Amino acid sequence: MAQFNWNGVFPALLTPFNTSDEIDLEVFRTNLQAQLDAGVDGIILGGSLGEASSLSNEEKKQLYFAAREFLPEGFPIIVNIAEQTTRAATNLAREAESWGANALMLLPPMRYNADANETVTYFKSVAEATSLPIMLYNNPVDYKIMITLEMFEALLPYKNIQAVKESTRDVINITRMINRFGDRYKILTGVDPLAMESLVLGACGWVAGLVDAFPKETVAIFRLVKSGDVEAALKIYRWFMPLLELDIHPKLVQYIKLAATATGIGTEHVRAPRLPLTGEERTRVQKVIDDALAARPALPDTTSAWKPQTV
Repeated sequence: MAQFNWNGVFPALLTPFNTSDEIDLEVFRTNLQAQLDAGVDGIILGGSLGEASSLSNEEKKQLYFAAREFLPEGFPIIVNIAEQTTRAATNLAREAESWGANALMLLPPMRYNADANETVTYFKSVAEATSLPIMLYNNPVDYKIMITLEMFEALLPYKNIQAVKESTRDVINITRMINRFGDRYKILTGVDPLAMESLVLGACGWVAGLVDAFPKETVAIFRLVKSGDVEAALKIYRWFMPLLELDIHPKLVQYIKLAATATGIGTEHVRAPRLPLTGEERTRVQKVIDDALAARPALPDTTSAWKPQTV
């Protein structure tokens, strides 16, 4: 079984499109470079922000190999799995492993509100289909399935299920997980406007969204918290909060793409049925972004180039 270092900042990358509704690899590489410059610790392809439900497996493969070609040798790439059937999920897991992916992020079954036994069986099937390390995505707010402590207990024998993207929006859950399982499951915060709280409580990583537009600020908060300088992190976090709250809206893709456009590392193009923002909504979100840019804080020097880490 492959090992993986779950510590750090892992952008859930946007999938940029052009006016022909094709993946815009030039913009994709521009954003990748900004992430590298900020010092992120890995990337996640085809997540919710990556418009997973609208991507074909061939497009996910295209993104993977474009990233692999561009990034430094060994840079961690996590492939997201968000499928309707167990067969589709296990097939994609095997396929991602054949590409050379370093790890998987795994959502519960899509579109079907599976019960606890069905969900656990689904996770077990994917874990058995691959040797890749797996991070489960626990987001009952958006995906209506809660991965409970009892379900994590049932998954303990599956050693490649190693981490959880904690998006329950109940930060108490971090302490519950640590009290119950110690460091058996690595915990990564997955809700931007609860990220600092989660990191202080013991999350070892941040699956981030606004990092797609503001990578250096995201990395600075993470590294300051983990170095013990909570006061310096808090100053940046308070400035960042109006932007971070864009991550918890149903139109988070459009909102964060607008922010990435404003910082020069993205475009607004989305894939239908999503539509670009218009009218009062666009004006309102743009004001949040513009106000933040006007007061953008000076950052301490926390950035460093990525280098392979020992697990």
